[in-house]
Amino acid sequence: MSQNNKGFTLIEVLVAMVILTVGLLGTAALITGIIKGNKVSNRITTATVLAQDKIEEIKGAGYAGADAKAGTEDIITNFPLYKRITGVANDDPAAGMKKITVTVYWDSDNSQVELQTILAN
Repeated sequence: MSQNNKGFTLIEVLVAMVILTVGLLGTAALITGIIKGNKVSNRITTATVLAQDKIEEIKGAGYAGADAKAGTEDIITNFPLYKRITGVANDDPAAGMKKITVTVYWDSDNSQVELQTILAN
């Protein structure tokens, strides 16, 4: 007697389901990692733009007006997750120059971006 095999056995179906499940779990983990990476990139970009805006504001105030910004800390109105601290060092790196440092913090000060520029008299 010959037996006609039509269809799949239970073992074949279970093996196929295991392989499919492993593939789907790997894809889900990859997607989760991508979403977290995008969130971090977005925060870094926002912090960099906020620091750059502050540096441009100080440049607009000029060499003499830069000292008024020294040591200031401000919470940005539309960005409550971020805190920005501005530092001004006179005669650094040389006489007649000011080094401006703007640091933007987020995630309870666990992450930061720092930008620097130099103004000359």
